[in-house]
Amino acid sequence: MTVTGYSQHTTANEVATTFAAQIRGKVILITGPTIGGIGFEAAITIASKSPKLIILAGRSQEKLNAAEAEIHAKYPDVQIRKLLLDLTSLGSVRTAAKEVLTYPEDLDIVIANAAVMAIPEYTTTKDGFEMQFGTNHLGHFVFVNEIMPKILTGTGEKRIVNVTSIAHEFTGIRFDDVNFGNGAVYDKWQAYGQSKTANILFAKALADMFGPRGLKAYSLHPGSITTGLQKFVPEEELTQMREIYAKGIYHKSLQEGSATTLVAAFATNIADKSGAYLRDADIAEPAQHAQGSELAEKLWNLSESLVGAKYEF
Repeated sequence: MTVTGYSQHTTANEVATTFAAQIRGKVILITGPTIGGIGFEAAITIASKSPKLIILAGRSQEKLNAAEAEIHAKYPDVQIRKLLLDLTSLGSVRTAAKEVLTYPEDLDIVIANAAVMAIPEYTTTKDGFEMQFGTNHLGHFVFVNEIMPKILTGTGEKRIVNVTSIAHEFTGIRFDDVNFGNGAVYDKWQAYGQSKTANILFAKALADMFGPRGLKAYSLHPGSITTGLQKFVPEEELTQMREIYAKGIYHKSLQEGSATTLVAAFATNIADKSGAYLRDADIAEPAQHAQGSELAEKLWNLSESLVGAKYEF
């Protein structure tokens, strides 16, 4: 039974038009807004509805400049701020977070969109974590927590949106060995799946911990879309993925692929579903290993231990 009334065919423009009042005047931060990806598509769609400020966060100044220029070419009056953020380095993450804390504005919406996928050989972040878990989860875990004072302050509903994937179904969290034996038993899809399960459980933990303070959190699978995320994946594997994971859903356009992000960020009809997982612009059920407050808390505690921080607000 549908909660939102949307489907796999819903576009980001449709969602933005319906919830234009929720976008207007808001401060939205998006990680990974590279042109040609769903983060950028979400950003330029949001720009059409008069937000107060869009913060584009990414590790390439050149790509941030290009994204800003393309948005301004269409919506010249939208205020944009660029933030250098390299999720593969916790030093960079903390530096970026400190910059955010100097902003005069509070944050209304944070969309954790940036990711890497299916890296062929075992590689690590600058801090020694398996690259996909370290980038897709731990980088965002530290960044979101370090900027939390800017999210929890101010008035109105605040949301954190984690872009995950149906690939979370591959595996749960390897709580005793997130680094795959330092590469000895590395599998690129298991590693990606673990990081995507972490995105879901992180959203659930945020919803549990900060719900009483007005924060809502969601995770979402955007659908089968061709973007730069697949740069490490051979074409034959992409074909297999589409066959296995599409489950009858056709290949989406960027507008369709970014619709679920906007539902999670702005839809009022899911306000009572904080902590939920979304798919095809509606509420869905993730794999069993990506459900529940107990697993969410266990991942939170492990993440704090790995990054050497204790987050209390």
